[in-house]
Amino acid sequence: MSSACPQAAKSLFAESKRRLSDRVAVNVNNCASVARQIVRGSKSHDILMQAAKGLAQQESSLERSASNLNKIQLIQQQLRYQHEAVKDGAEKLSDLREQVDSMQR
Repeated sequence: MSSACPQAAKSLFAESKRRLSDRVAVNVNNCASVARQIVRGSKSHDILMQAAKGLAQQESSLERSASNLNKIQLIQQQLRYQHEAVKDGAEKLSDLREQVDSMQR
């Protein structure tokens, strides 16, 4: 009977170990299922894709804005040159007017 007792204890221990292992496996699978459901429910993938698309659209808009800003700066410089030319012309015109007036006297 003393040999049956250790054998029964070993069998009981093996059975308990197997059941514990099965329960752990079930719990791990359940945790994985919960994690998958959370990811599906949160739609984080969709949100990330929308954010990436928005970022790409913003990047092209920024490039167009920078290009337009460069064009505006060129136009501003050309207007400065034209303003200077008109200003010089106006000064010369007033000098010319004075010369014409002095010649008429």
